[in-house]
Amino acid sequence: MAQYGFYVDAENCTGCRTCFVACKDVNRLEVGKNVRTVRTFATGSGFTPRMYHLSLSCNHCAKPACMPACGEGAFSRDELGLVVIDAAKCNGCEKCIAACPYGAITLLPNKKAAKCEGCSTLREDGEGIPCVSACPQRVLLFGPIDELKAAHASEGLVSDAAPLPPSSVTGPNLVMRVKDCMDDKDFDEIIV
Repeated sequence: MAQYGFYVDAENCTGCRTCFVACKDVNRLEVGKNVRTVRTFATGSGFTPRMYHLSLSCNHCAKPACMPACGEGAFSRDELGLVVIDAAKCNGCEKCIAACPYGAITLLPNKKAAKCEGCSTLREDGEGIPCVSACPQRVLLFGPIDELKAAHASEGLVSDAAPLPPSSVTGPNLVMRVKDCMDDKDFDEIIV
């Protein structure tokens, strides 16, 4: 089974948030409920300020923190290795939300946890994933993680950036092309 995940070209992401809007639209998420976010960070000082953007959702981790946190057994993996939630088993306790170091899970008004599941219904219908399809810069991709790594091998891909937890914690299926300033631990998050 191929493990699917995301590629993010953070070096060329403009922070337009089109991926975020497309995700909210297709999932019909209300204000304050998100399964994809775009976070903006600033580093440097004086005459050397730098800024970058990270488009993030569930990273379908190899060691997902959400899965053991759920006492109801609502989390599992699908045929693509994606971490999915069985809403019928979810009791809305929010332990998975607290456990996820990426903040990728939200609680819906029906008191069920929700997260990126790779738009399985759309994929089954032969459609693309809205967050990827909507990206005007084409800096967000979804597919077999090994294929994404191979296709972008010359870009010095990493799974770590200063604002994110160390990849050794959960083993995210996320690879990024990053700016050199993204490893600067002295950063501010800019709330847009």
